[in-house]
Amino acid sequence: WCPYLVVFLNKADRVYAEASGTTSEDGASQGATTEASAEDLEWCEELIQMVGEEVLDLLKGYNFPIENLPILSGSALLAVKALDQGCTKVGEDKWLDGIYELMKTVDSYVPTPYRDVQKPFLLAVEDVFSITGRGTVATGRIERGQVHVGDVIEIIGLGEKYTTTVTGLEMFQKTLDQGMAGDNVGVLLRGIQKSEIDRGMVLALPGSITPHSKFVAEAYILTEEEGGRHTPFFPGYRPQFYLRTTDVTGIVSTITDLFEDDEKGMVLPGDRIRLTIELINPVAVEGGMRFAIREGGRTVGAGVVSRVLE
Repeated sequence: WCPYLVVFLNKADRVYAEASGTTSEDGASQGATTEASAEDLEWCEELIQMVGEEVLDLLKGYNFPIENLPILSGSALLAVKALDQGCTKVGEDKWLDGIYELMKTVDSYVPTPYRDVQKPFLLAVEDVFSITGRGTVATGRIERGQVHVGDVIEIIGLGEKYTTTVTGLEMFQKTLDQGMAGDNVGVLLRGIQKSEIDRGMVLALPGSITPHSKFVAEAYILTEEEGGRHTPFFPGYRPQFYLRTTDVTGIVSTITDLFEDDEKGMVLPGDRIRLTIELINPVAVEGGMRFAIREGGRTVGAGVVSRVLE
């Protein structure tokens, strides 16, 4: 889920393609738009205004709040050319000024994201590196809480569990003493081999989260028009479940009506249902956690964990 959004349109005739894709899928609720093809339009004010109105109409169709939504016109290409010519300050080039104005608008319009620093530390591992002479580094975004050099943490998921100590923290080639929710960091781990940790596992405060392989979830199955399935599925369905940074095969063992608690033998595209899901490998799962359902390289549904079973 993406709460804020900046839309870049490469060509005026691609408004529909750009604004109707990930804009709706990501669930954005605030944003600013910029039309990146102003150099092709030669600042044709009438056409720029028309493109802006089309963008607003499309966003409105996805229930995007468009009141006071800023729309700016500019050219990234001509701004880069201005930089190549030595322009760096406001007022030296109108195209460069457009980029500065865009970033100023983003800073003022999009609120600073809330950092959940009070809850226990949790980081979903995105990548793992081995640094000669130092050890193993896991990278990812801290989902909640804080972590400090010297903290004892657990590595959980994919059927494994290890306890280790944080011996170093780094963000954008800068050494840190601590990281907090929202930071993308590299965590140096004591005594852990690269083969013992993988993408999809989590780093967490000891005892704060446990691995599970079976849970109940509420889910929505996309229609064919939304890019989902065009046929129903039945108990025994085995798609991929994307939870945080991992994807794992799971089996839909039971299907229940979301409102009447009656078991169903079939799920149609567009249905909102309750599923009991059994994963082939245990992962760090907790109530309220969101996930995507995918098959054949496409998203066919989305859901939220309502209750962990085992």
